[in-house]
This record gives sequence, structure tokens and C-alpha cells, in this order.
Amino acid sequence: MNKRLCRSVSNRMLSGVCGGIGEYFDIDPTLVRLAWAIFTCVTIGAGVAAYVIAAIIIPADNNIR
Repeated sequence: MNKRLCRSVSNRMLSGVCGGIGEYFDIDPTLVRLAWAIFTCVTIGAGVAAYVIAAIIIPADNNIR
């Protein structure tokens, strides 16, 4: 089975990037969101730019599970 990184349609808060990453790596999306928030604070906002870029680049998951 091929795994594909997609933005989550069912597990989203903003655009589903963290939910999709959590589903892809089979970890809790809350941990991904927490790590992303820490990354944003430590890098003085670079996480926001990375999130926007990821939301544009990563396609949405059209297969609703």
C-alpha cells in the first residue's frame, strides 16, 4: 500500500497540515501541533511561514475515511 502525505480533511484545525502529518507518520496530530507551536516560538515565527508553504504544497486528501 502506498502512503501519500496529504492534508487531512477529517482531522483539521486550520488547513489540516498537522493532521495529515500525524496520519502519515501514525502519531497523534496533537503532538505534531505541539511540536509545530514550539518550533514557531523557538524560530521566531518561521513555523508560520513553513505552515503556509506546507498548506499550499501538500494536496488535500480527497478520500474521506
